[in-house]
Amino acid sequence: MTGRPGRTGRGVGQAGAGDLLALVRTGRATTRGALQQATGLSRATVGQRLDRLFRAGWLREGAGGPVDSPLGGRPSITLEFDDAHAVVLAADLDTRHARAAVLTLTGEILAEHSGPAVLEDGPDAVLGELGAWFAGLLETAGHRADEVCGIGLAVPGPVDSETGRVVQPPIMPGWDGYDIRGRLARAFTERTGVPGAVPVLVDNDANLMAYGEQRTAHPDCTAFVLVKVSTGIGAGVVVDGAIFRGVDGGAGDIGHIRIGSDALCRCGSYGCLAAVASGGAVARRLAESGVPAASGSDVRDLLAAGHPGAAALAREAGRQVGDVLATVVTLLNPGVLMIAGDLAGTPFVTGVRELLYQRALPRSTARLEVVTSRLGERAGLIGAGASVVEHLYAPERAEERLVALGV
Repeated sequence: MTGRPGRTGRGVGQAGAGDLLALVRTGRATTRGALQQATGLSRATVGQRLDRLFRAGWLREGAGGPVDSPLGGRPSITLEFDDAHAVVLAADLDTRHARAAVLTLTGEILAEHSGPAVLEDGPDAVLGELGAWFAGLLETAGHRADEVCGIGLAVPGPVDSETGRVVQPPIMPGWDGYDIRGRLARAFTERTGVPGAVPVLVDNDANLMAYGEQRTAHPDCTAFVLVKVSTGIGAGVVVDGAIFRGVDGGAGDIGHIRIGSDALCRCGSYGCLAAVASGGAVARRLAESGVPAASGSDVRDLLAAGHPGAAALAREAGRQVGDVLATVVTLLNPGVLMIAGDLAGTPFVTGVRELLYQRALPRSTARLEVVTSRLGERAGLIGAGASVVEHLYAPERAEERLVALGV
């Protein structure tokens, strides 16, 4: 999980220790000399600021690099982000199921657990259970609770990124406006006894899936769209390496675009895309025909077993989603469109392709790749972990944390 390239945000000679860390993490400057050139700082100042990072345990020295001078001399010592000084916790909530993990700062999953977690039971119960899961996972991974630098949580609803609270989530009854950050931090403390509040970041699941997938499999794609089709339908958009959330976290909520149907959606409106083309909608249609199915995961299992009725309905749902995605693709002109979630199999993707290429402008699809998930059920976890690391080690936040550490 290296950070995306970017400016330090300060003028020449003003870069702080956090800025130097960002240059090392992104690979833009990995020796003391390169840091001097990139920042305009003196050798002594670079040394002082690097010393703070070494004392915090955030940097380490690597192998010697090539000798740049034609006169020879000692090779430059490379600098590396030390990913062993802390770990991250992450969880991904679905309507009736959750997954949680301990990850390194570079995204390697050290321990993982999945199990039932019913959102309708309410946030207090669900988040309290996550606290217990995290405590057990840390023991399995062989890490102490005080090594955790942050927690990332993916939820299936729109999130106000300023407050970390979900806003009128159609499939999360009882969660609207709830203090998720505070409750999860308390649950972690209750289960582990670690003093102080651990930072908690909350975001929409499609956003974090998109972030994880883009960074892992498509790092050079500057406009990336992921569509998750499970119980509901949502999209995550990553532009220039950053999640695009809109003004208040509502970007990507394509499941509630009206398509002219009279089907009643869980949001209370009629004709939403999710009401006719989500995994939940396909499950209802199967149940009406006598096939036992209650959720998107049931549809996924039927598709895996080659059930012809499920395949036909999934393809039809794909066509309906593809019709909406034609507008999305024309508007955003992405390089990659990824289909993920319970319905992301051949029948659904075939349906998407049929309507997408029929309705979108040829120029919008000329360089478009339509693909399926590379990370599968771990995408949300990896994206959540990455978001925590990028937040905590961003230059300004890193400076604040160094001061808090007393270095």
